[in-house]
Amino acid sequence: MKLDVDVLRYLSKDDFRVLTAVELGMRNHEIVPTELIDRIARLKHGGTYKVLKNLLKHKLLHHDSSKYDGFRLTYLGYDFLAIKTLVNKGVFVSVGRQIGVGKESDIFEVAQEDGTILAMKLHRLGRVSFRAVKSKRDYLRHRSSFNWLYLSRLAALKEYAFMKALETHGFPVPNALEHNRHCVIMSLVQGYPLVQVKQLQNPDTVFETIIGIVIRLAEHGLIHCDFNEFNIMIDDEEKITVIDFPQMVSVSHRNAKMYFDRDVECIFKFFRKRFNLSFQENKDDDDDSDEGRVEAGKLCFSEIDRSTGFLDKELAASGFSRKDEEVIQRFIEGEVEGDTDSDSEDGDSVRNLNESDDLNVDSVHLLDQDEGHESHVKEESIEAGESSGSEKEEANDTEENNDNAVGVEAELTKSLSKQRQRAIASSHRGRKTLASRNSYKDKGGRSSRSSKVQMQMSSW
Repeated sequence: MKLDVDVLRYLSKDDFRVLTAVELGMRNHEIVPTELIDRIARLKHGGTYKVLKNLLKHKLLHHDSSKYDGFRLTYLGYDFLAIKTLVNKGVFVSVGRQIGVGKESDIFEVAQEDGTILAMKLHRLGRVSFRAVKSKRDYLRHRSSFNWLYLSRLAALKEYAFMKALETHGFPVPNALEHNRHCVIMSLVQGYPLVQVKQLQNPDTVFETIIGIVIRLAEHGLIHCDFNEFNIMIDDEEKITVIDFPQMVSVSHRNAKMYFDRDVECIFKFFRKRFNLSFQENKDDDDDSDEGRVEAGKLCFSEIDRSTGFLDKELAASGFSRKDEEVIQRFIEGEVEGDTDSDSEDGDSVRNLNESDDLNVDSVHLLDQDEGHESHVKEESIEAGESSGSEKEEANDTEENNDNAVGVEAELTKSLSKQRQRAIASSHRGRKTLASRNSYKDKGGRSSRSSKVQMQMSSW
């Protein structure tokens, strides 16, 4: 959909109020009812319906009356909400030309008040060319139902978080400035996509730099999953910048090895075809595994040292489970190194337990001797207690019998009273009459009251 920002300057506060009302209603409605939009917007004198008509004309909303009369936001309306919010924050003041189109996003130039040019990325999941988002991406996670606008918002939030974290760790990525809804504002990369470059002065150096970035990402616990010539920017000085991060996963992902090998294979294949770089293969006849057929310079996924950082834990990347987090916490706290100390502590605790057992045995012998002296006194007290206890038991039995008799009598009286009430109700049931609502009115001739009295007399 073409982004025409000229309409934005003519929209009023009421228009944005109604757009926000539709956005709030779409949290639990696929199509927001018109009555709900009116209640959320709270415009006076039925102004909501007039505003809806204006927004529908500019294709900011879509009208659906198949099941009930309602509206939903389009991507253009969602764009206007995000752009309006960022303009109010002072992030940029104008929108320029479109500089990139992808299967999941559109990229535009925006300008700040001082003339600095930035890049605005608008995520647009759900295009006809790429709708396998549920199987190809992990935005949904545990959710069963989804909305394309909501998925675009999750993708933008994930990309912003990855860009900020990678920038702090020294990776060559754009500088992420701000995000809102499905929009991410970042610094504009001065360069070209690698796929458009036909010649390089030092292709070997560029190749080693790119492979080094892949390995560094894996050492920090992340895999790009879409590392190819389309997502690598290079400038005139052959400086590399990596873009497009929403699909990144953790090295603990079940398919991490496959993703890593695919990224490395894409780079090898591109440089082999475009710049005629040759790579020698080291093949072992005895070993048929993948590790035995590795090209020179291409590292195996199992040989990467992953102790450099835990960005997958910090960013909750896909594939990073709670079990992995517990292992990392133990490693950070030094529990793995303290296993030998714990063994010695266990030995000390066993000795202490044995000593305490010896002390307990001695105390048992002393208690036996004391019990031997006091046994005669206890036998006499037990005999006296038995005689008094028998008398108490007899008294308790008599009291229990009396209580049972009183309880039976109470139950009998209750049942008799219930039977009496039922008999009285059944005798009065035939004579009970319900006066109608209009019984006091005189219908002409004989009154309704007199006729009912005669009917009652005849029945008696």
